[in-house]
Amino acid sequence: MRRRAAALLAGALTLGLAACSGGEATPELRASGAYIPEPPGQDVAGAFLTVENTGDADDTLVSVTSEAAGTVEIHETVDNAMRQVDSLPVPADGELHLDRGGNHVMLLDLSRRLVEGETVSLELRFETSDPITLDVPVRSATYTGE
Repeated sequence: MRRRAAALLAGALTLGLAACSGGEATPELRASGAYIPEPPGQDVAGAFLTVENTGDADDTLVSVTSEAAGTVEIHETVDNAMRQVDSLPVPADGELHLDRGGNHVMLLDLSRRLVEGETVSLELRFETSDPITLDVPVRSATYTGE
């Protein structure tokens, strides 16, 4: 009788642990297509890229940092007007597009003039996922990512 009770208890614990460890949805993020068009001056620059989430849970881009800028802001564009926002969603099994004319990253108070051919390090920080660090190429001022 004790062996049967012990076996039942062990089976119940195994099922409970499997349910806890296997049922949690998580985001799986990667960034691609990043570029910064060469800015005309040393004040500001835009950064554009795509964050892909192949996971089964949403995440949120909450900040971006760079050694090349005193301040980095996340901008949303609605009806041709841009404004700073605290975050942007990265949907499960979807993408966050940061494009010219749309949502983007703004580098302000640049520490130097960015020139075509160099790279700039960006660190993308998320609500739940680990940060993603990118070496982003500076492209020609007219480059559109296509």
